[in-house]
Amino acid sequence: MTTKLSTKKRQEALKTLRGWKKTKGRNAIEKNFIFKDFKTAFSWMTKIAFIAEKMDHHPEWFNVYNKVEVKLSTHDSGGITELDVTMAKEMNKS
Repeated sequence: MTTKLSTKKRQEALKTLRGWKKTKGRNAIEKNFIFKDFKTAFSWMTKIAFIAEKMDHHPEWFNVYNKVEVKLSTHDSGGITELDVTMAKEMNKS
């Protein structure tokens, strides 16, 4: 099991994650991605799905047309861990 980040470490990590913010009322981080069209959004989601499988760490996400809303939290750790930070960085790169 991965260890939940302290409040200080979570705040430091968020400073390095362009566009991500703490989710209100939850120990999670979130970001909304907007793409040119549905095909581009779905292609991105497919690419991220392969990364998530390899990491064995899966995002919560919701897609409508060209928008993908993402929330990251490590449920078995009860909050944000290094896995979430790594996943967020991968999502920003892709």
